[in-house]
Amino acid sequence: MADLVRILCAVFIPPLGVFLQVGFSLQFFLNVLLTLLFFFPGMIHALWIIARR
Repeated sequence: MADLVRILCAVFIPPLGVFLQVGFSLQFFLNVLLTLLFFFPGMIHALWIIARR
């Protein structure tokens, strides 16, 4: 159930999904940057981080 919440967060607010998975880390800040530049790469990165762990 927790993974479903993270995946939904990753689709709508990618940095939140990454934060819920890894906290404040390099991956979180990279995701914020990707999301600010282009939303779609941020979403893909968030889904990858959640699926990987």
